Amino acid sequence: MSQEVSLRETYGQTLVELGRENPDIVVLDADLSRSTMTKFFAREFPGRFFDCGIAEQNMVGIAAGLAASGKLPFVSTFAVFAPGHCFDQIRMSIAQPKLNVKLVTTHSGISVGEDGTSHHSIEDLALIGSLPGFTVIVPADAIETAQAVRVAAACYGPFYIRLCRPKLPLVYTEDYRFNLGKAVTMRQGNDATIIAIGIMVIAALEAAENLKREGIDCRVLNISTLKPIDEAAIIEAAAETGAIITAEEHLEHGGLGSIVAQVLARHQPVPMEFVAIKDTYAKSGNASELLERYGLTAKDIEQGVRSAIARK
Repeated sequence: MSQEVSLRETYGQTLVELGRENPDIVVLDADLSRSTMTKFFAREFPGRFFDCGIAEQNMVGIAAGLAASGKLPFVSTFAVFAPGHCFDQIRMSIAQPKLNVKLVTTHSGISVGEDGTSHHSIEDLALIGSLPGFTVIVPADAIETAQAVRVAAACYGPFYIRLCRPKLPLVYTEDYRFNLGKAVTMRQGNDATIIAIGIMVIAALEAAENLKREGIDCRVLNISTLKPIDEAAIIEAAAETGAIITAEEHLEHGGLGSIVAQVLARHQPVPMEFVAIKDTYAKSGNASELLERYGLTAKDIEQGVRSAIARK
């Protein structure tokens, strides 16, 4: 396995670099800067950092005001708190006026682990994806994270970037270039396509390698820009491989699988399987145990591939 790197720390370090380049960048946090790693920005630019306390709704309102005044706000907290605690404020103060606010949340999914059900963010993609005008990105590793944050800073409009708590293996090399709105083919294959986001990309690659030993040749797509999604890549994969399996650390409803299914229903219907959290909330436990218990492992992807191929 390749080197494991923290997406959160990469985000914090990238913010500092951006802050040196652009004096209009400001950062807001909700009493979690030591966990979201916005603490790095706070140390270097204390006059441009605002700790709003445990008041996410107020934080979003402040960010909207700063954006309306010409600043470029990055807003961070845990994914369970934004959009969860402040959905209406995001909808009315950021999405409707199309303000240039960047929401970058950490501790997404159930890989938060022992923090328990109250801190598991498994609905956030469904919530934020429902808001017109938002760009939604779920990076697969630290290299993609740094580039996605830079792209968000360079593009006008509301962004949501979803980061996880654990360190992740690098799936890219330093010469990788993030292309907003475009899927990346991580592995070619002809029998089925696994479409994955976030921490599930490494599991998808592992599953594809395991299935190769059974004579099953899987394509793997990292579709880190969830919105706007790369419809052309999805349609092409369905037409060429005839089966699609989606993999996400999110509820089955409203996330990657739902979006991909809409695309295929309109353009290229094929057998599908959905590796995601079913209609339940997870218990407390360490990350690896939870991912196994709730069906988010390479083995679960492998079973999904076999099932989809059997229906071709």
